[in-house]
Amino acid sequence: MKLPCQMIVWDVLPAIRAAIAEELVNCGLSQQEVAKELDMAPSAVSQYLSKKRGYRIVFDEDVKKSIRVLAEDMEAGRVDNLAARICDICHQLREDDQQCHNSESEK
Repeated sequence: MKLPCQMIVWDVLPAIRAAIAEELVNCGLSQQEVAKELDMAPSAVSQYLSKKRGYRIVFDEDVKKSIRVLAEDMEAGRVDNLAARICDICHQLREDDQQCHNSESEK
């Protein structure tokens, strides 16, 4: 049995981080700069961008927009609390409850 917290840690957060990394690269940041912004190894960014990590979830348009806005704010230096912004996106996903339903149907 996969607990909701496990799903968040193993699937949702990596997918959010992968999407943020992709958006930051689209904003013109290098993989090195993205790694520094997200406090992760450059190899993790590379794996996110090549879909070797964080690819299990497809976000709806509202979540994609939230991730895009976060990346734009990060690129512009307008993010004071990255963790809180990522938590907001996670809460948005849980409110939609789409991810919990998707994982339940995969069992």
